[in-house]
Amino acid sequence: GASANAEQRAMSRAVLQTFEEYQKARVTFVQTVADLATRPQNIDALQNAGVMALLRPLLLDNVASIQQSAALALGRLANFNETLAESVVTHEILPQLVYSLAQQNRFYKKAAAFVLRAVSKHSPQLAQAVVDSGALEALVNCLEEFDPSVKEAAAWALGYIARHTKELAQTVVDAGAVSLLAKDISHNDAPLKRQVCSCLAQIAKHSVDLAEVVVEAEIFPRILHCLKDIDEFVRKNAATCIREIARHTPDLAKLIVNAGGVAAMVDYITEARGNNRLPGIMTLGYIAAFSETLALAVVVSKGIPPLKDALINEPEDHLKAASAWSLGQIGRHSPDHARALAEADVLRRLLAVYLHQDSSEDLRTKAKRALKSVIQKCTHLPALEPLLEAPPNILKYVVQQFAKVLPSDLNARKSFVQSGGLQKIQEVKAEVGSKLHDYIEEINMLYPPEIVQYYSPNYAETLLKKMEDFNPSG
Repeated sequence: GASANAEQRAMSRAVLQTFEEYQKARVTFVQTVADLATRPQNIDALQNAGVMALLRPLLLDNVASIQQSAALALGRLANFNETLAESVVTHEILPQLVYSLAQQNRFYKKAAAFVLRAVSKHSPQLAQAVVDSGALEALVNCLEEFDPSVKEAAAWALGYIARHTKELAQTVVDAGAVSLLAKDISHNDAPLKRQVCSCLAQIAKHSVDLAEVVVEAEIFPRILHCLKDIDEFVRKNAATCIREIARHTPDLAKLIVNAGGVAAMVDYITEARGNNRLPGIMTLGYIAAFSETLALAVVVSKGIPPLKDALINEPEDHLKAASAWSLGQIGRHSPDHARALAEADVLRRLLAVYLHQDSSEDLRTKAKRALKSVIQKCTHLPALEPLLEAPPNILKYVVQQFAKVLPSDLNARKSFVQSGGLQKIQEVKAEVGSKLHDYIEEINMLYPPEIVQYYSPNYAETLLKKMEDFNPSG
């Protein structure tokens, strides 16, 4: 009997060895494929070798680490381009992932959420396929997990679904994501907070209704604390979320102002540099655009200095352009608003940017528009004097303001002479019949002709000519 037992044991060892070797081969295969999928030059070869069909059964493997590596490999492939993402859908891999999202451990959940995000990223159609596979419920359940990295992976995927269209964002809302996301604004995990702020921004951007859903989840004032977070991406994503809410209606802008959002955003732009500044710059412009009162809130919260700083010191033209736009939104409401900009020396700075030969077309357009809308409201003449050097297409707006204000103000007329303003406009070569020419004429009519003559460029020549013609001995 003993030898029979030994033979039995040898047989089962041989059987086990076969299984062990097969498992090792699966591990090697799936880890190697996941690794190969990180490099673009391998993608075509993997696809041609039928990688999708081979990875799919491994998602159901009885070894957890193989399942995870298979999901990771699929995520990397789907992330790479739209064709591969579509092939994840056509191989019916999504239902499999959704099923596992509910069952498996946290490592697998992260990998599965990564695949769903990678597929959703490319187009509304692919994001819809993810929704149709029943992924939303599973992803929203992941937001209730304890592990922050699982929540982060789910929030990231939900943001990629919501970003495409209003309808997709609405499905994310209907799945109950918003209140759970809003809770985690106060979490201490930075990568999670980045995705939470980003996902809420992707929902809020589409419409007033969706922005209101986000606001009703009571994200204010907590999201303002994120503007001071130690993580720069938490700060930027929070600023982006606030921008996406501010842009819709005066009521939403007012809500941000009442929560202390303008002062918080001014601090944020004062600290931030480069592209991180952009959402803050835009937020102040959106808020200021709605009404005199809201624009005043931006002025009172000291919003002009950091916007002026960005206009002057940011090297990138698109940031300068955004600052020019926002400054224009602040100054265009009334003489008081315009004066606040003028006294901060913003008008001269806008003119300099407009005239700079290296400025992009978009920057020049925005600077010109801002100048025009603010100058047309500015009645504080000393602030406009430096702009008498401007080229004719800007100068006409400046001179128009003098023509409006001088008739009713004797002191202003005096100081216009003393400051050299009257002389400057005599030196302007304005085409007869142009608006600029008309405004100059209107101003000249306010002074005695001999004063106007005295400040004309050829006055000295005229006097010399008179002397030649003068014959004292008669």
